[in-house]
Amino acid sequence: MALLLRAALLGAVLGSACAAVHFREEFTDGVNWQRRWLNSQYKPDLGKFKLTAGKFYGDPVRDKGLQTCENSKFYAISSRFKPFNNKGKTLVIQYTVKHEQKIDCGGGYIKLFSSNLDQKNMSSESQYYIMFGPDICGSETKKVHVILNYKNKLYPIKKQIRCKVDGFTHLYTLILRSDQTYKVKIDNEMIESGNLEDDWDFLPPRKINDPTVKKPQDWDDIAQIDDPNDVKPENWDEPEYIPDTSAERSKDWNNATDGEWRHPMIKNPLYRVRAGTIFDNFLITDDEEYAEDFGYETWGETKDPEKVMNIKQTEEEKKRERAEEEKHFRERLNKKVEKKKESGKKKLRRNTVQKEEL
Repeated sequence: MALLLRAALLGAVLGSACAAVHFREEFTDGVNWQRRWLNSQYKPDLGKFKLTAGKFYGDPVRDKGLQTCENSKFYAISSRFKPFNNKGKTLVIQYTVKHEQKIDCGGGYIKLFSSNLDQKNMSSESQYYIMFGPDICGSETKKVHVILNYKNKLYPIKKQIRCKVDGFTHLYTLILRSDQTYKVKIDNEMIESGNLEDDWDFLPPRKINDPTVKKPQDWDDIAQIDDPNDVKPENWDEPEYIPDTSAERSKDWNNATDGEWRHPMIKNPLYRVRAGTIFDNFLITDDEEYAEDFGYETWGETKDPEKVMNIKQTEEEKKRERAEEEKHFRERLNKKVEKKKESGKKKLRRNTVQKEEL
């Protein structure tokens, strides 16, 4: 069963304090973030975060964020801020997330909690107000979660919102307005909107099944059955072991002496959670325009240089791979030539011996 990566924001929607910006975190100081963020101690084997801009970035300082650094782990970290009251006001939750490892399975979502949350014991069972962000698992699950708490019951959005899966940094924004409307934006572009009552099952349905109607006696409850004529393809492959693509070749590896390097094989888990996700540029505010400007000033200014750096790294990696392949090819060719020469010498010696005997 696949594990999910979790990151969490700690806050409140109760209280008398009111401000345009309730929470903002860019990690630009690079030092004091551990004073503001607390790892959950609910389980001893929870994954740890580190502060980094990752393997490729647009700016080495501005792109620093919290990165998951242990494979196949749950993650839970939180930061506290002053309580506020959003009654009659817009609530905007925004942050960036980058799956630079091109994740197979894992969540990149955040949660907004009550101010009375025990941060040290925060877990998946801790009650929250809002959960928002991308979730990826295999080829089927690539969606944006929008889960809202209404009367202590959690309701997921009924619409399917697709998240980004290209490995670059993306900006996720949730806007909840006091008129019961909402917007979901990715990279400052609106991808979904509507009314809370229409897109969440907060209220009882306007229409219900007629309780007087009874199921016919000959009704078949099985909606679908296996096709008896269907057979498994001959080339169907479900290997017991698969290459561990997260493993990297050691710097002292030498193809000539150690042989051609290949990824080590691991037990096939179908989907594996790989570390490397980076969270950054957190913002909670009541101003949509401010959030949009903040997004352009952070993610907007580094997104293009990030792609340029990634392209350059990819090209350099391909050059190194080609050089290694050519080197390996020359080494194999030289070995064949040497074997052929040695074989020729042995044949010549045999012929000489035969002549002498004759």
